[in-house]
Amino acid sequence: MNTLARPVVGARLRAMLSTREPAKVKASPASGFLRGLVLVLGVLALAPAHADKVRDLVQVAGVRSNQLIGYGLVVGLDGSGDQTTQAPFTTQSLENMLQQFGITVPASARPQLKNAAAVMVTADLPPFAKPGQTIDVTVASIGNAKSIRGGQLLMAPLRGADGNVYAVAQGSVVVGGISAQGKSGSSVQVNISASGRIPNGASVERTVASSFSGGGDLMLNLNTADFTTATRIATAINRAYGAGTAQPLDGGSISVRGPQDPAQKVAWLGAIQNLDVQPGDAPARIVVNSRTGTVVIGSDVRVSAAAVAHGAIQVTISEQAQVSQPAPFSRGGQTAIVPSSSVQVSEEGAHMFKFGPGVSLDTIVRAVNQVGATPSDLISILQALKQAGALHADLVVI
Repeated sequence: MNTLARPVVGARLRAMLSTREPAKVKASPASGFLRGLVLVLGVLALAPAHADKVRDLVQVAGVRSNQLIGYGLVVGLDGSGDQTTQAPFTTQSLENMLQQFGITVPASARPQLKNAAAVMVTADLPPFAKPGQTIDVTVASIGNAKSIRGGQLLMAPLRGADGNVYAVAQGSVVVGGISAQGKSGSSVQVNISASGRIPNGASVERTVASSFSGGGDLMLNLNTADFTTATRIATAINRAYGAGTAQPLDGGSISVRGPQDPAQKVAWLGAIQNLDVQPGDAPARIVVNSRTGTVVIGSDVRVSAAAVAHGAIQVTISEQAQVSQPAPFSRGGQTAIVPSSSVQVSEEGAHMFKFGPGVSLDTIVRAVNQVGATPSDLISILQALKQAGALHADLVVI
């Protein structure tokens, strides 16, 4: 129902609900139910359809985060640092740092550092970050340190892709994993203890230039390219700010003309991001993760008429060593180990089920669950249906 018809429908509903029977006629329960039903239907008709905000569908071109990386040292470990014989760069880094403080390590000295570890430091510099603001950093060991729990990251400059320093990191490392090892060699480990994070561990030193404050049109890039969604976003912007304000360039980008004043551009873009747009339907797609066995099937997946039979062949090979001994009082006989192999082949009963034309997702899942197919079996069935031309969806294997 379009928006122009809503006031008419509302007027009709008000006229219907305001019409009363004469006082001498007593309303029946059925008439009250029908009147309530009409009221509910009117409210549902006037309620807007589910829509997403523009800010959840697009990203502004040029407004993005930047990756930073750096090299540093974590000190203060409890004997779980790098073994310098296998990670000599840790000792070299420490010697270079000490030279900056006027301390010279003799060339003949080979310090055994167990409380220090060489690490790589990474961070994401958010858009519009200004000098003095802090960001989180991730610290990961690059040597053979067993754990960096309780360590202190020394000052480490973080550089961007252009080689310039944009932030400086330093602070205590927070590790979510733990590991322990006994003298006998027994060990236990929970999660990863060779990497951790430093909340607000880096201070921004330089601002990244952005094209947002400059002149010219803005470019809105869709998170998921779709021609229908791009057209609807441009239509919503033109309806709110006049024809010609937005123009879809392709299925993934929209050119928007806005004010030249940066202050007005911020408020104007914020209003555009709050517009409600009904996105296009998602494509029919099946995503299969062959490593974990995860299968995700979209709601619009359809299957043509097809019959599927799936069985499994199992081959079991067992080895059992037998000892052969010579006869009593024999001469020259020796005890020998003779291998004995047993090979068995078994085939499970194949289950056959039939898909009718235009089968939906619910029917597919129900049929596969009835035969007790595993995720691996489901992957094989979907691949066979795709090759047979009965699966009308994109099969993506990752």
